[in-house]
Amino acid sequence: MLRPWREYVRNNEAVGVTSGGGKSASLPIDGALPELLAAMAGSGMAVLQAPPGAGKTTRVPLALLEAGAAGRIVMLEPRRLAARAAAERMAASLGEPVGATVGYRMRGASKVGPATRIEVVTEGILTRWLMADPELPGIGTVIFDEFHERSLNADLGLALCLEVRGALREDLNLLVMSATLDAEPVAALMGGAPVVTSAGRAFPVEARYLERPLPRGARFAPAVADLVLQALEEAEGSALVFLPGEGEIRQVAALLRDRVGRDVVVRPLFGAMKLSEQRAAIAPAPEGQRKVVLATAIAETSLTIEDVRIVVDGGRARRARFDPGSGMSRLVTEPVSRAEAAQRQGRAGRVAPGVCYKLWTRGAEGAFAAYAPPEIAVADLSGLALDLAVWGTGPEDLALLTPPPEGAWAEARALCAMLGALDAEGRVTDHGRALARMPTHPRLAHMLHVAGRQGTELAALLSERDLDRGAGVDLARRVAILRGDAPAPDPGARARVREEAKRLARDLPERAALSLGAQAALAYPDRIGLRRAGEAPRYLLAGGKGAVMEPDAPLAGMRLIVATDLDGDPREARIRQAVAVTEGEVRALFADRILWRDLCAWSKRFRKVVARQQECLGALVLADRVWRDVPEAARAAAALEGVRDLGLAALGGGPAFERLRARVALCRAGGLEVPDMSEAALLEAGEAWLLPVLGQVRDADDLRRIDPLEPLRAWLGWDALQAVEAQAPGAITTPLGRKLPVDYSGEVPEVQARVQEFYGVTRHPTVGPGRVPLRLTLLSPGQKPVAVTSDLPGFWVGGYADLRKDMRGRYPRHPWPEDPTEAAPTTRAKPRKG
Repeated sequence: MLRPWREYVRNNEAVGVTSGGGKSASLPIDGALPELLAAMAGSGMAVLQAPPGAGKTTRVPLALLEAGAAGRIVMLEPRRLAARAAAERMAASLGEPVGATVGYRMRGASKVGPATRIEVVTEGILTRWLMADPELPGIGTVIFDEFHERSLNADLGLALCLEVRGALREDLNLLVMSATLDAEPVAALMGGAPVVTSAGRAFPVEARYLERPLPRGARFAPAVADLVLQALEEAEGSALVFLPGEGEIRQVAALLRDRVGRDVVVRPLFGAMKLSEQRAAIAPAPEGQRKVVLATAIAETSLTIEDVRIVVDGGRARRARFDPGSGMSRLVTEPVSRAEAAQRQGRAGRVAPGVCYKLWTRGAEGAFAAYAPPEIAVADLSGLALDLAVWGTGPEDLALLTPPPEGAWAEARALCAMLGALDAEGRVTDHGRALARMPTHPRLAHMLHVAGRQGTELAALLSERDLDRGAGVDLARRVAILRGDAPAPDPGARARVREEAKRLARDLPERAALSLGAQAALAYPDRIGLRRAGEAPRYLLAGGKGAVMEPDAPLAGMRLIVATDLDGDPREARIRQAVAVTEGEVRALFADRILWRDLCAWSKRFRKVVARQQECLGALVLADRVWRDVPEAARAAAALEGVRDLGLAALGGGPAFERLRARVALCRAGGLEVPDMSEAALLEAGEAWLLPVLGQVRDADDLRRIDPLEPLRAWLGWDALQAVEAQAPGAITTPLGRKLPVDYSGEVPEVQARVQEFYGVTRHPTVGPGRVPLRLTLLSPGQKPVAVTSDLPGFWVGGYADLRKDMRGRYPRHPWPEDPTEAAPTTRAKPRKG
């Protein structure tokens, strides 16, 4: 294989293949082809950087073919429309029909034959091939086109191909092509593959911004329509208008229909259109007319649309986002990135100088993100989790340019396990291998595997766009539209869903009949919803999340539903689509998952222990009864939660309990190794000291009867109590032998006694390992505080003199010596005279 490529490089200055082997009109990519072919011949891998319009999509595969590439050349395209268009353009350049030398393959459609050497495929096709046979027999080269879009399938396909090349197929050649991607990280990922750069051929494009931001509350579609009309009036040529989705395209088309002249034809362009309509949008405008193409991001890089000299950019893009906290994906509309805006602007300069009208101010552009996030960072990863389980590896072992987020990855693995695709150790099951072979989401694959052919209508409905967005939440209404039992607002959409259902039905067996609700439950076991008590139609989902339905919805009174479409709100999701299911059906489908659960817990609302036995499916309680023979251990654990809810004040602890806590805390602060006595620490350690005495507690009144002093003393133990007593005694002994209790409740320990009891004391009493001075509150003979000191010797030589003057007159029968340090302590008064 390599030798013919080298010979080709030597013998050809430029490559442009036409029928009969002649040279076609030159494109910018032609000048880079010799270097590219040399790089591929030398290392078997390369990264090609070429701007939109350079011709890489149609020139490179043909150049590789003419250079003698062995085996089939497979080129991946991110979109069906781009894949078909690329195959048709290459086949036309060879003067052949599609399906001869050049063909395409995508979900539900293919045109290939025994002579096909170049296959343009949508990205998921390669993953299926790799899972079926990692050696990719018959394939010599894999080209990843438009890799800058960073689709999940492209990232995975490249990582798997690199592993296959390293372990099984040294001869497998890999080429990554991109319009805007920074090539160096990709080249490094590919082991230092050569980087080849092609200059583009673009005419200058003038960017015209809004002078001031759109007014607050301005509607998007009318603003875009007005800007289109302005562009048609000010500039020449056909216009390409970028909009986020089909809905906005239809709205803008309706607004333009009666406002453009007869010389202007409006053409929508999005992925779900009929092939004939797509081709009409891509084809040049009729003679004497201008064309306005209203397109999604599909037209940013992959397609060449003839005669466009005007671009109108609405500045929005629609992306799939995944919330790992709720397990729900949703499409969100976001501002475009600066890279996307630059690509869109460039489409106006393909054939002549052009102009780009932007629906934002120049200053606003600075706030745009530099690049759109890679799909692996924001999308549902359940398909990736299943594929890697089948492959037998984790993302950490693959050459992925961006690793999957931990939360989304864990959620994806959990979903696969819930569907039975992974076992308890996280390994793929036989059921999981069967699901991985089905070209649809793991949820739908699981449903189809169990339900068989009857599930194809539902699978098609759930995988395609909503047939009737105005039909409310009832999924059964969509089924009626699909079957022709109700009028179709969009017959084309109905035809697409029917075609998808037929495709899915191939090779599926007939199974026992299941209702629509039962089928939906198979796909969404975590979204089986049980109606909560109350008037509002609020539901608890089996996965633990909450959901709410519109009060006037026809399903609002149903006890059990399956929510097949939610808005993704993490607090309480709004149900956009659902179907009723019976309890009997749920029990029949999930008998192995419905378990009885003993629940003994503290009720904050009722301030008591509540003991119930519940029959549960996930978070749903299908049956509930009183648990009468509750073990003491379970009741005690619930009561402990009650103490943690209400605090230590809920217990019957008195002053002695608080004094012990304070004494231990003082010793701990001084370095003694004793437990933390703060309330938070005692509540956290409740199992160790309080739990044994809570076995009979039923409510808050019972908690008040619990004295925590003895449990706390028992937990501390004899040695610790003795150490505390030695360091922080409960009382001190005066020189008269009287025990004075120490109050540890304040900032410092305190003792109260009459002044006369401390006569003769010349060393201030202290407590604790750090010898903290006691605060002495000195009392008069009438038991009134007359002085406070933490330095008794200092008091004797200082404040005592003034106290003596005052007290001698008021209490003459009590001794007030001039030098209290030499006097004997006493509590007695002098006898009365006569």
